[in-house]
Amino acid sequence: MPQGLQSSDYLVFVLYFILIASYGFWIYNKKKSTSINTNDFFLAEGQLTWWAIGASLIASNISAEQFIGMSGNGFRLGLAISAYEWLAAISLVIVGVFFMPVYLKNKIYTMPQFLKTRYNETVAMIMAIFWLFLYIFVNLTSILYLGSIAINNLTGGANFHLIMIGLAVFALFITLGGMKVIGYTDVIQVLVLTIGGLITSYIALTVVGEKFGFGKNAIAGLNHLVKVAPDHFKMIFEKPGIGSTQKQIDDYSSLPGLAMMAAGMWVANLNYWGCNQYITQRALGADLKTARSGIFFAAILKLFMPLLVVIPGIAAYVLYQNGSLQTEMMTAGVVNQDNAYSSVIGFLPTGLKGLSMAALTAAIVASLAGKANSISTIYSLDIYKKYINKNASDIKTVSTGRIMIIVSLIIAIIINWNDTLGIGGKGGFEFIQKYTGYISPAIFPVFLLGFFWKKTTSKAAISGIGFGVVMAILFDKFLPSMLGNETILYTALSNGHGSFEIPYLIQMGWVFLFTTILIVIISLIDVKGQTHENALIEDNSKYKLSNTHIAMITVVLVVVASLYIRFW
Repeated sequence: MPQGLQSSDYLVFVLYFILIASYGFWIYNKKKSTSINTNDFFLAEGQLTWWAIGASLIASNISAEQFIGMSGNGFRLGLAISAYEWLAAISLVIVGVFFMPVYLKNKIYTMPQFLKTRYNETVAMIMAIFWLFLYIFVNLTSILYLGSIAINNLTGGANFHLIMIGLAVFALFITLGGMKVIGYTDVIQVLVLTIGGLITSYIALTVVGEKFGFGKNAIAGLNHLVKVAPDHFKMIFEKPGIGSTQKQIDDYSSLPGLAMMAAGMWVANLNYWGCNQYITQRALGADLKTARSGIFFAAILKLFMPLLVVIPGIAAYVLYQNGSLQTEMMTAGVVNQDNAYSSVIGFLPTGLKGLSMAALTAAIVASLAGKANSISTIYSLDIYKKYINKNASDIKTVSTGRIMIIVSLIIAIIINWNDTLGIGGKGGFEFIQKYTGYISPAIFPVFLLGFFWKKTTSKAAISGIGFGVVMAILFDKFLPSMLGNETILYTALSNGHGSFEIPYLIQMGWVFLFTTILIVIISLIDVKGQTHENALIEDNSKYKLSNTHIAMITVVLVVVASLYIRFW
């Protein structure tokens, strides 16, 4: 059975902390200029190589949300949850080919700046406020909570609140150095989380092999997972019908088969990777060739992420069904899927547990640092500099950004102190996806039409944002009781607690469609607005790709297609 951490595990973790801290301090002093520059601090303009951009994208994305939340969904749903990772790889390709040239050609540094450039100040201000609330109260808060829970479980219930404060301080140390420190320390973070994640997956599979009489054989363990849990190796769930179990209904609600492919999954991924300050910020300071190389490199790395975060969850499921991990998977007397990853880590030998804890911490801290930096960037450049102190110097703006980093982390700690948002009761990964889904179907049409349709107006964009958020709430909270559980638009499914819900990925698809239609209609009516809209700088050559980039894209598309064919 899994055992707790030993002194050597803590030693490995402390060495990791010293390594990251020392490297970050060295980078900060090496790159530090004689004067503070906002573009250097917030964007590391021109200072990140393609491999640093790619690594930083992955390090910022792969966090407690994946290691804890997605492993938990691997325990419950199986390989199907990998759709978020593999379709994200294709989404990164789309972003690199079509979105990034628009940003860089127009010298865009923040997402609100794009909205101001394409539309007007009002649209930019509305979305800056939206993003700040979303990043602080959903993303930053949930990452800190899930990470603290995981490490608390791994250390045998040491002290949740102390761990949470420690993670926040660790992230703060890195974030205050600016994006250049984040970007280059993320390279080490990716190496650590990849090595630690692979070791954890390997050990989990060897444990499965041993438990079922195959010896310490990871391949045999993987084959046994496929054999004894075939339902956990299906990518597409069928729509439940009469006689379906509650588990089948719950699985479909989380990943509604082919229906989610129509729009919902793509809205979630393209909005996250292409219209998200937290992510795009890594590439906005580079030239187009470097940015694209980094983004396509990240897409290739994305293909391997399920091996790190989903397979351990499936292994935990099979071991739990076999009678192992009965205690480790429990929280307050019930099975908690978010305990899956930390439970599997318990099987690692002494010393390697410390490495896996370092990998988990690397993922958490990298995401916290990246998210805090994005909060700081949006507040400092799009709110403080424009509305509070228009004449602020670079030194004052950067200082304000650093204060905002501290404030946002303190807010996250306060919210998480007693789990005010109920993150622990919803399953971490779905909590983030669902509540981000209130905003993304309203935002994404504004960006998409702003990119590619010149007639889109500011009035239409503002109307679309408000309409989309209202529609998202309507679909999630009210439509089943108003229109019934079965309509031409949706099927509301039982949540097992006496009420019915529309799968949130289907909600997102419909909200995106209706919002897009509304924006198009208002833009066509608003003829006067069309004559005053801001146009983006265009370049007919911006979509041309090098042979290297074409090869990288081909690898991504072929691998994703092959995986879906194999596990359909």
